[in-house]
Amino acid sequence: MQKLLYEPTWDKALSDKDRTLINRVFLETKASTNNKIEFSKIREAFNHKGELLVMVLIHNSTKVEFVFKEEMLHYVENDIVIAAHVFTLPSLISEPGTSMPWTFIFPVETLRSMPALNNGKLEFAIN
Repeated sequence: MQKLLYEPTWDKALSDKDRTLINRVFLETKASTNNKIEFSKIREAFNHKGELLVMVLIHNSTKVEFVFKEEMLHYVENDIVIAAHVFTLPSLISEPGTSMPWTFIFPVETLRSMPALNNGKLEFAIN
């Protein structure tokens, strides 16, 4: 059974509204038990720099911790890759059997086309 965890700085800074949204997504989208890392989208937006922000729950259904080290992620809408970026996040440690919220920031130069911010998903690039 997955356990919802928050990175300590998130836990301190998270608004009640966001915490409620994250809890709802966690309850509605349980991770599969297929021994991999998966994402459930919470929301997406643009920041003041025009960067794409994709907030997800990271579900780790493996038996080992996972660290994002040179991981190519795609933001996809309607089967079209909208943005691609390599993420190295040493402070983001996804513990086994947990789900954790995180916001991935795609710099402007990684956008291949303008996202509609509708029906998007985050996924690992397939090599």
